[in-house]
Amino acid sequence: MIEKQKVAESFDRAALTYDQWITIQKNIGDNLLERVEWLGIEPEHILEVGTGTGRLTRALTEQYKDANVYAIDISNHMLTQAATLSKEQFICADAAQLPIADNSIDILVSNLMLQWCQDINSVIQEFARVLKPDGALFFSSFGPDTLQELRASWATVDDAIHVNNFIDMHHYGDSLLQAGLKNPVMDIDRVQWQYKQVKELMMELKNIGAHNINSERSRGLMGKHKFQAMIAAYEKYRLKDGLLPVTYEVIYGHALGKQIVTDTNVIHFHPSR
Repeated sequence: MIEKQKVAESFDRAALTYDQWITIQKNIGDNLLERVEWLGIEPEHILEVGTGTGRLTRALTEQYKDANVYAIDISNHMLTQAATLSKEQFICADAAQLPIADNSIDILVSNLMLQWCQDINSVIQEFARVLKPDGALFFSSFGPDTLQELRASWATVDDAIHVNNFIDMHHYGDSLLQAGLKNPVMDIDRVQWQYKQVKELMMELKNIGAHNINSERSRGLMGKHKFQAMIAAYEKYRLKDGLLPVTYEVIYGHALGKQIVTDTNVIHFHPSR
């Protein structure tokens, strides 16, 4: 289970180092922006949920110069970093309780935020609530094969949870349908990053606030021998070029705003008097 307060605290601590370490996050964000641009609309109001330090927010502002752009994040320190570089409207809030009016957003974008949410269905419901009927949602998240090498290597050491769990694409698709969003489209991209040493990966995860924050994780001190045993187990994945692979399963989702049902579409039955 993901603890919201732990998520906020983790990204608060990473705010100052975040931009220096987010290579893959930048690439996925750029891919998401291309998908938004492909839609070819002229939005009036854009909302990014999970803005972090605001990189994608600024790109959306540049792309849609006439739009009002709003950015939300649960980490106050991340928003402080974002606000020093930009003039967009930044709001500290929970994605499951968006301080945004119903049916007011033309484009809602969320890049690699949903995997940190405890209740995906509640968040998607909020996305559906704030989107206009002709609005569009674009999001990315990590799927269960993400960090599979690291997870398998830890599994040789003990039974504790050392790597965050990620939900699969079908769960996201079901959530979109349950929220009443129209024409949901889901697809997956598997990418492989490479590192010289496992410690480089662990350092990156820590510096972007993406280390293990599951409530089921071990709370005690981890002995040095366990960490070294994990590193040794990871060695079996080393490639011929001498580098260690790290798999990321990237889930992309797109849907249109939900249909608003009016009283003209409802037949009312009254009991005879």
